[in-house]
Amino acid sequence: MQKLILIDGNAIIHRAFHGLPPFRTSKGELVNAVYGFSSILLTLLNKEQPDYIAVAFDLKAPTFRHKEYKEYKATRVKAPDELYAQIPRIREIVQAFRIPIYEKEGYEADDVLGTLAKQAEPKDVITYIVTGDLDTLQLVTEKTKILAATQKFSEPVIYDTQKVLGRYGLKPSQIADMKGLQGDSSDNIKGVSGIGPKTAKILL
Repeated sequence: MQKLILIDGNAIIHRAFHGLPPFRTSKGELVNAVYGFSSILLTLLNKEQPDYIAVAFDLKAPTFRHKEYKEYKATRVKAPDELYAQIPRIREIVQAFRIPIYEKEGYEADDVLGTLAKQAEPKDVITYIVTGDLDTLQLVTEKTKILAATQKFSEPVIYDTQKVLGRYGLKPSQIADMKGLQGDSSDNIKGVSGIGPKTAKILL
């Protein structure tokens, strides 16, 4: 069976930027996110040897979630300009490897990755979504797995159906309902009053 690697560009950039020291070039350009992203990319190519690979990035335009709920992610602190300044350089690296970039206005990178993974499901392909965002665990199936980046970039955690079940006591298809019931503070989404993680699991 062939292997497809889908990389959540922004999620990996943020993890690299916050997880590595402020490396700079001889000209003073900050490149810690560039270095971290490149290291993960090279590790994936060498270790996983995928048949197909693609990267998705977020765009600046508001998503359909922002239009539906104006408070979506309203409490998040804006990332430093030093992080955003490295994104063009990272895009150059992806393009230099001739890796296709997918992005769509009104949608987040993980929306795009989920769509690509869904399209690959009927084919003879195993998909690995590379991200640091565990919201994507709801996408896990027998043919789609999450390769979650950790603080040690060389030691990612692979989530399949059993791994999700072992961590949450729920099927991947129930993760979205769990988030809806308990809320998601990172996205500034309120859950049902009085329901936390434990009660959400019991109800589900």
